[in-house]
Amino acid sequence: MRHFDQELEQLKVMLLEMASLVESAITNSVNSVVQKDKLLAESVLEKEATVNQMEVDIDDFAIKLLALQQPMAVDLRLIAAGLKINTDLERMGDLAVNIAERAIELYQEPVIKPMVDIPHIAALVQSMVQKALDSFVNKDVELAKSVLASDDAVDDLRTASFHELISYMERTKHNIPQAVSLLSIVRNLERIADHATNIAEDVIFYVKGIDVRHHAEVRE
Repeated sequence: MRHFDQELEQLKVMLLEMASLVESAITNSVNSVVQKDKLLAESVLEKEATVNQMEVDIDDFAIKLLALQQPMAVDLRLIAAGLKINTDLERMGDLAVNIAERAIELYQEPVIKPMVDIPHIAALVQSMVQKALDSFVNKDVELAKSVLASDDAVDDLRTASFHELISYMERTKHNIPQAVSLLSIVRNLERIADHATNIAEDVIFYVKGIDVRHHAEVRE
């Protein structure tokens, strides 16, 4: 194996280590909301600095590969995709922190409605994240495309949840702060799904050399 190939494998390993931490943060942040678990929420906040440092380390490593190895074709696409995936993972981590912060706000507040929508949306979003990362590991374009197809479903659930919560606030004004926090959680979950979609698009670019970001007919 070329030394450069080993370095590319190292880049993948670094990305997957960061992905594992981010996936855990997403899961814990959602569970902290549903279970009203302040300690779990705080554990997400505590790991934010680690995720941020990993982003810096991966960026530095990838940029050095570009500068020193001057890769071509699929190797260049892998590094370019890796840089973009790294950014998306860090932003997912930030969004998990946002959810955890809302969980702490809601910790001592009464539950204003059955906590059904958020676990439902979160399950779909977490599935998208897992599939996007699996598609990267396995260079699986069809799996990446399935992530793109799920994005609309998350948007629909977000819209339905927004309408329900806004209607609730109109009827029950004294619980508006809790409803606003729940709106924020749903919005953050939707944004995580957007970043999972970005990763899936980057996988298609890496494997096929095709940019599908603004071509809906290719995404289908």
